[in-house]
Amino acid sequence: MPTIDLKTAGPFVALLLIFGIGILVSDAFLSAGNLTNILARSSFIGIVAIGATFVITAGGIDLSVGSLAAFISGCMILLMNSLVDTIDSPIAIVLLAMLASVGIGAVAGLVNGLLTTRAKIEAFIVTLGTMGIYRSLVTYMADGGTLSLNFGIGDVYSAVYYNTLFGLPYPVWVFLAVAVIAYVLLNMTVFGRHCFAVGSNENVARYSAINVDRVKTATYILQGVCVAIATIIYVPRLGSASGQTGILWELEAIAAVIIGGTVLKGGYGRIWGAVVGALMLTLIGNILNLTDSVSNYLNGAVQGIIVIVAVYLQRGSWRKH
Repeated sequence: MPTIDLKTAGPFVALLLIFGIGILVSDAFLSAGNLTNILARSSFIGIVAIGATFVITAGGIDLSVGSLAAFISGCMILLMNSLVDTIDSPIAIVLLAMLASVGIGAVAGLVNGLLTTRAKIEAFIVTLGTMGIYRSLVTYMADGGTLSLNFGIGDVYSAVYYNTLFGLPYPVWVFLAVAVIAYVLLNMTVFGRHCFAVGSNENVARYSAINVDRVKTATYILQGVCVAIATIIYVPRLGSASGQTGILWELEAIAAVIIGGTVLKGGYGRIWGAVVGALMLTLIGNILNLTDSVSNYLNGAVQGIIVIVAVYLQRGSWRKH
């Protein structure tokens, strides 16, 4: 049982330790602006990581999330720019783009799910392929450059990222709402129990009359919707999209899920662990930005090391039990 306690409390303890390091390395770390920025920036990866928790818990993997975010960003910008001359209300234009974003994310997740379950192609191969497709499409849409949002629409849409409610930016509230809904779905519903069962042993799940293909496909759809939600709150931050948008999001999302306690081989997942994992990664990046001792260009290297160490510790933990 001590291992279970460690798996539960470990990410929270690590978060506190990293927070303490941040306090020590810079006086600016505890400023209201910096802490608010940390929470807002963690929202993007956190929401994607929540979707990834479902996929990984059910025994899958999705490497296409960063490329999908870039593709959705490009589609949203092109759609909003094209509607400027036909719809007078900027708010209506933004709402239509949001709906389109969710639709694109759901369809993309459905495609990944069907290729994985019906076509029987390994999830790693499927999502590696779609990762290249989405990244290539957004680069083509931008003609190798950058897609920029219309200034008039951008002024209205920017409120989604920059405005606050009770002192916290809207993305943080969206992040919290998604986390609560996901926690209920994974831990308090039949679907959540089926995710655990499928990830633990697909054959046993089938013998238990669980529709394995439907459950796995549903997790990829949830992942796609989560990517869409993250993109909705990300686009107004920069107001642009390019082939570089969403770079390393897949690494950060998977890292957040794993260091949060979800087992990479499936069968065990923790929503709040993924939330803490996203906060940890954002804190690390923030600390690297605030200190001159380590270059912030090494952020990806640090995240990669974290993934390897976390998976190694998981293997050691589960071998003992």
